[in-house]
This record gives sequence, structure tokens and C-alpha cells, in this order.
Amino acid sequence: MTAHMHSEAEAGAGGIVFAPVSNVRMSATIVEQVRGRIRSGDLAVGDRLPSERALCEQFGVSRRTVREAFRMLEATGHITIKLGKEGGAFVTAPSAELVGEGITDLIASSGLTSAEVTEVRSLMEIAYLPLAVERATDEDIDRLRLMCDRHEAARLDATYGVEMSLEFHLALAACTHNAASVLLLDSLRESILRSLSDAHHSGTSGVAEHRSVVDALAARDVDSATATMRAHLDRTAAATAEH
Repeated sequence: MTAHMHSEAEAGAGGIVFAPVSNVRMSATIVEQVRGRIRSGDLAVGDRLPSERALCEQFGVSRRTVREAFRMLEATGHITIKLGKEGGAFVTAPSAELVGEGITDLIASSGLTSAEVTEVRSLMEIAYLPLAVERATDEDIDRLRLMCDRHEAARLDATYGVEMSLEFHLALAACTHNAASVLLLDSLRESILRSLSDAHHSGTSGVAEHRSVVDALAARDVDSATATMRAHLDRTAAATAEH
């Protein structure tokens, strides 16, 4: 391999070149540069970053610093490290779980209340409900009804918890057959669970309301589904208003 070819192989996607860093927190500065290139679209999911050697030269740092930055980017789901001849650091899409953790941290540091989280959740769920009514399959409706049966049994033996409530709402979002609906709701998982706990929903259910929504889906009745869901979520909003 010629020196020119070697240089291109080390450069990564699109010949991406980074600026040297001088900040005392060098690894964090590297992380911010890489994340910035991902946000701008210069680096897309699946692209390979330049080699460690190339990054050391571009940033003007040691391999130890580059590897520390890689560990930070891998922990946040921005890259994955592959070993072997065709290995390297590749851009990945952060999972819903990691996104949710970030949102939960943001909410905690921003001082947002459970009531505010519930209000945003209501806007989301009411907005996608017509799609769920239109697109829910017979299999989707059967799955929701079986879930309601299981949740009712849990309510009777006092094992119903907030996780089950969220499980239903995520399954309802899946009836839109639009992955973004589930992704957005699931990214708020921890925040929603906290708001439900604040509303003292552990040990209670709302299963009857869930069943009514499923019946409305089966009947393709958008108005009924929306009215029931709005009342269901308003009850949670009222309970969290004190927090």
C-alpha cells in the first residue's frame, strides 16, 4: 500500500479531518468534535472514523487520550468498536434506552416536574392515536386484549405496577406501525415511570380504560378512542399536578 493509499485508509469516511485540541480535558473535546460531525451529517451511521494513528496526529494527542474518547463515545452509543483486519471505530445510532437515559438526566437537571412530563406525553399519545386506530391489525388487537387480561389478573393479586401501565401504552404506540412513535415514547421510559409513581399508580390499573381504548381500535372509532385516552391521561395529569 502506497503512502497516499495508507493516508486515505486512515482518514475514515469522506476523508474526515479533525482539528487539534489543546483543552485540558482533551478526551472530552475530542468527543464533542466527533459528536458535532455526527450531528452535522459529516459522519453518518455506519461510517468508520479515522484510525487511532490518524486521530492522534490530527488532534495532537496520545493514543491513550484517543482511546479514552472512544470509550466515552462507545458508552453513549455514538460508536461501536470492531476488532480485526476490517475493524475500527464505526458510527452507530444511540439506542432508545441510551436516549431515554439522556432525557431523564436532562429532565432531572432542568427541574421539570412529573406534571410537565405527563403533559408532553399526553400530546404525543393523543396525536398518534388516529394512526393506531387506522392501522391496528387483528393480531395487534388480540395482543392488546391478552395484555389487558394479564394486567387485570395482576391487579387482582396486587402485583400490578407502573411498568405494566407503560407496557400497554408502548404496545398501543406499536399499533401505528411507525417506529418513531414507539421510539419517542420509549425514550421517555424512566421519566414516565417516575411520573406514574408520583401519581401513585402502583397497585392501581386503569385496565378498564385500556380495554375501552382497545375496543375503540377494534371498532375503528377514533372519537371514542381519543375521548377515553384523553380522560385516562387527564387522570394521571391531575394526580401529578401536586408534584
